[in-house]
Amino acid sequence: MAQVLAFIPDLLFGSQVQGSLRASGHTVDLVGDEHGVLAGLSLAEALIVDLTDDSARRAGLLQSLPVDARAKVRTLAFYSHVEADVRAMAEEAGFDLVVPRSRMAREGADLIARLLS
Repeated sequence: MAQVLAFIPDLLFGSQVQGSLRASGHTVDLVGDEHGVLAGLSLAEALIVDLTDDSARRAGLLQSLPVDARAKVRTLAFYSHVEADVRAMAEEAGFDLVVPRSRMAREGADLIARLLS
C-alpha cells in the first residue's frame, strides 16, 4: 500500500482520515503545517491537502514543492462543498484530484487508490 502524507490541521478530521486510510493498509503521516509537508515529502507517494481554511495559501503549496517531489507525489485536495471557487483554484494550481470534504470523509481510501492507479 501507499505512504501518504496528510496536511490536515484539523486534528479530529485528520485522525478520521488517518484511521480510514490505515484501515485500508496505507501508512499515513499527519502534519499540521507547511514545514511538516516539506519534512515528510521525501517518503510520500501521495499528498493530501486540506483547503477548508487558508485555501489560497495551501493551494499555492504545490508551487513551493521541489520539482522532483512534484513529479513523484500524486496530490489530492479537499474543500468545503460551498466554496466552488476553492475547487477551481485547486484545479488551476495543479492538484491531481480535488474533492469536497464530505467525499474525502466517505471515500478517502478509494480516492487514494484511484489517485495512485
